[in-house]
Amino acid sequence: MKKTAAINIIILLTVLFGISNISSAEGIPYTREDRDRLIRVETKIEAIDRRFDDMQKQTDRLSAIFTAIVVAVIGFAIWDRRTMIRPFENKVKVIEDEIAENRSKLHTLLEALRILSKKNEDVAEVLKRFNLL
Repeated sequence: MKKTAAINIIILLTVLFGISNISSAEGIPYTREDRDRLIRVETKIEAIDRRFDDMQKQTDRLSAIFTAIVVAVIGFAIWDRRTMIRPFENKVKVIEDEIAENRSKLHTLLEALRILSKKNEDVAEVLKRFNLL
């Protein structure tokens, strides 16, 4: 009996110590080491957030630079095209003016040849061959 009583006391003490350890563990949800780990994790997460914010700002700056470059290139192309076409426009205007001036001279020349063809048969024949009479 002494053996069973001793075993019962040991079992009772083990159960009591086990319950006291469980209840004390419930009172403190985490240790100081856990708290320090949590602080380090939060610090790392904040650092990562700052890096993401910096990357976002850098991406915004790069897209703004890219947009400015594209606008500048398109503006330069339009300006270059206009400056390249302007001399051709001036040359065409000069040629049109010369043609208009020569047209009146041509009509005058044809009228003179028609008058001459009334007196000269060779001139009349040449004008008829080219359907000018």
